Amino acid sequence: FCAALAAGDDARAAELCRTSGGAAGEVLLTALEERTHKNVRQEELVQAAAKKKALALRRYLEYLSVIVTMAPLLGLLGTVIGMISSFSVLSVAEGEPFAITGGVGEALVATASGLLVAILALSLYAYLSHRANGIIADVEYSATMYLAHVGGERGEA
Repeated sequence: FCAALAAGDDARAAELCRTSGGAAGEVLLTALEERTHKNVRQEELVQAAAKKKALALRRYLEYLSVIVTMAPLLGLLGTVIGMISSFSVLSVAEGEPFAITGGVGEALVATASGLLVAILALSLYAYLSHRANGIIADVEYSATMYLAHVGGERGEA
């Protein structure tokens, strides 16, 4: 890509961006397509395209973050419901010490389920966040290399 830009072969550079298929290629292809317009600052164009791509990469991570936060709360809600049912059994079944164990078991299952979902979602969130950050770093590096080759502004004489 850099060799094609240095040689002034924008068509070859654009073709390399299309065939790469990555996020960096998409951002650089946007910049190359807009390069022909007069008075377009390449630096601002590349930054805008990179921000748009970063937003797209992180779009669904917020939902996963909500699941990580909500799962233990749902488990806690199940715990409270189980404990309420245990105490209501205790008041009905006077003198039966084992009547309460069903509600406690229900509470523990709810807590364990909520924690399991949170642990799995947090692991997935960490993995996907790391991947997104790696791709964004690649886009930033590629954009910097592109700007170093084109000089930052099209309108310069």
